[in-house]
Amino acid sequence: MTDELIATVEGHTGRLRLNRPRALHALTVAMCEGVLAALEDWRGDDGVRAIILDHAEGRGFCAGGDIRLLAESGAGDGSAARHFFATEYRMNHRLFTYAKPIVAVMDGVTMGGGVGIALPCRYRVATENTRLAMPETGIGLFPDVGGGWYLSRLPGRIGQYLALTGHRLDGAEAAALELATHYVPAARVEALKARIVAAPEDVAAALNALAEAPPAAPILQHRVAIDRLFASDTLEEVFAALAADGGEWATAQLATLRTKSPQTMKVSLRLLKDGARMASFADEMTQEYAVASRVVQRHDFLEGVRAVIVDKDNAPRWNPATPEGVSDHVIDQIFAPLPEDEAWRP
Repeated sequence: MTDELIATVEGHTGRLRLNRPRALHALTVAMCEGVLAALEDWRGDDGVRAIILDHAEGRGFCAGGDIRLLAESGAGDGSAARHFFATEYRMNHRLFTYAKPIVAVMDGVTMGGGVGIALPCRYRVATENTRLAMPETGIGLFPDVGGGWYLSRLPGRIGQYLALTGHRLDGAEAAALELATHYVPAARVEALKARIVAAPEDVAAALNALAEAPPAAPILQHRVAIDRLFASDTLEEVFAALAADGGEWATAQLATLRTKSPQTMKVSLRLLKDGARMASFADEMTQEYAVASRVVQRHDFLEGVRAVIVDKDNAPRWNPATPEGVSDHVIDQIFAPLPEDEAWRP
């Protein structure tokens, strides 16, 4: 185990607490390995009947993954980045297939890798502090950790909208889209955890006792516009639809898209199109691993990290700079299956 992850058993409840407060609990390889080890230990332990996944202290649930490690590796041979993705995706898959109930408490920032560990859980708690997003296109990445699976299964074209823009959902919006199963005011979260620890055989009762109806979800006000303007799986056509609309909301979305990586926006649309047809979550993760292993070594990711995280000038120079410059051939290369001996396995 690592001090970045606190794994304990309280009564008959396993506790997994992310513990990197200065990094908003962003995931490291050691944290992913720790989650995998704990889940394996508890899988056949009849003394552990339910699991709570949350953060130990500070703001945020989980802000994502170790982006600096990925960028440093991507600038070299990429082996450390591939190891990170392989381990993280095994953790995602283990959470997705785990038999015992897991409750993810998304009280705060839940982005990227945080979405990847929360959404596979049977119960997902949002609060008024929840800010859930897949903002990867802003740093030249794409919504991985199962994003192609989850986002492609949202109603209408909301998944495509979230993948391209990186829009941050609040707790009410996460609940409305069923990304969260329950909405619990933050003031009740500790009481919820205590109830689960006291009676882990009936997690649903504890959740139902403390959850409440969420406020109205602002994103639903734009549902018709999202379905119309983000209807195409071709990025150039999305840009054209937004430009032709000319309204205030559409103009704002177009301005947002113009700040994102054209390459990884196209990757995202392809990912969701394929993801909707995936037969299993494991198949989804196999494809995402192949895509991630290539994207992490491409110019746009290294440039996005430079602009947003290192230099913080927020002025990435994407290459190609426009959707038209990203050929179908490049996207096909990124999505090509890996050789059998390099492919991801659960």
